[in-house]
Amino acid sequence: MAKTIFFSVGEPSGDLHGANLIRSFQRRGADVRAVGFGGPRMAAEGADLLFDLTQLAVMGFIEVFWKLPQFFRLKALAEKYFAEHRPDAVVLIDFPGFNWHIAKVAKKHGIPVFYYGTPQVWGWAAWRVKKLRAYVDHALCKLPFEEAWLRERGVNATYVGHPYFDELHSRVLDKAFIAEHCDPKQPLVTLLPGSRTQEVRNNFRWQLEAMKKVRRRVPEARFAVAAFKEKHVAMAEEAIRDAGMVRGEGPTIYVGKTPELIEAATCCVAVSGSVSLELLHHAKPTVILYHVSRFAYWLQSVFRRVPYITLVNLLTAPELFPDKVGVYDRRDSKDAHVLMPEYLTYEDKSDDLAYHAVQWLNSEAARAQLVERMTTLKQQVAVAGASERAAEYVLRELGVATDVAKAA
Repeated sequence: MAKTIFFSVGEPSGDLHGANLIRSFQRRGADVRAVGFGGPRMAAEGADLLFDLTQLAVMGFIEVFWKLPQFFRLKALAEKYFAEHRPDAVVLIDFPGFNWHIAKVAKKHGIPVFYYGTPQVWGWAAWRVKKLRAYVDHALCKLPFEEAWLRERGVNATYVGHPYFDELHSRVLDKAFIAEHCDPKQPLVTLLPGSRTQEVRNNFRWQLEAMKKVRRRVPEARFAVAAFKEKHVAMAEEAIRDAGMVRGEGPTIYVGKTPELIEAATCCVAVSGSVSLELLHHAKPTVILYHVSRFAYWLQSVFRRVPYITLVNLLTAPELFPDKVGVYDRRDSKDAHVLMPEYLTYEDKSDDLAYHAVQWLNSEAARAQLVERMTTLKQQVAVAGASERAAEYVLRELGVATDVAKAA
């Protein structure tokens, strides 16, 4: 008899991980029906979506506040589905602000809850681990240190690996596009303004300011923007005009070519997020920006418990939970090990962004040394198979018979 698994996935990256997990179920010949909240990639893999939750991917208190009525309606819809159909399991991926509520409702109905890619409670307000312990039966961790940290606090946690690497290992790049954009005499700097509209709005103007400063010192450099979707193209074009750049002066904007633009680049200027793992996969020198309001900056200083906001940097941190947490400082020897200089800020850090880019553009030795260090970490952590391990775990816990030979 088929097992019904209810998914709740609210981020574009989570939609990708959900689609890969469903595909892993299918490869095992498992009789599983996927329903619930997700995105277009999950739908393409056969998920029966009650709502495309990726439409509501939001950040910041104001955006969340205005969309609260929609979230309440979706919570009620999930509870109605649980009461009437009682799925065999609930799988949550990312999106903790909403998914905590789905987990709580599922537990009320006695439905086992799997959290695939647990929220980073270890980094922000660690008291939230109580929610994981209370509402989640199986925590499937993306990062190596998470399993031990969660188990020490009473959570049934298992490390399966980061599902993003599955996608990265399976991608086929447009080699012709990459070759077209590679020119040793005119190095390429790729700007990555983020996948969320608010990220683009908050960060791209400062990336453009850094671009101006890099161009003054390295006039032969070229610049390209990897836009996540068409909507961001118009935003980028407006920001370029606001920066005083006339036609031909601004960076060239592309949609749907992020992997190729990363691979073709000499270095990148990116917004903090899972893209740092993609940049590690390509071993690409990158400086990270995450520009927030003054209030948000103060708030993170109260709740953040880890020394860095970039996952790649956390994987190299000699002390993951220091007594005192600050921000990265390129002049401080304690941050010398950092692979991706990062700037969490409410101020103009375009000088710092430009400093790193110019260093990599002008010094082949500095760039090569950093690439070597990134490659070493990549070999240690950037391994594929998270989707398969997670699928195997979920199906085993649900008692679903699978064709292991077929999965292999």
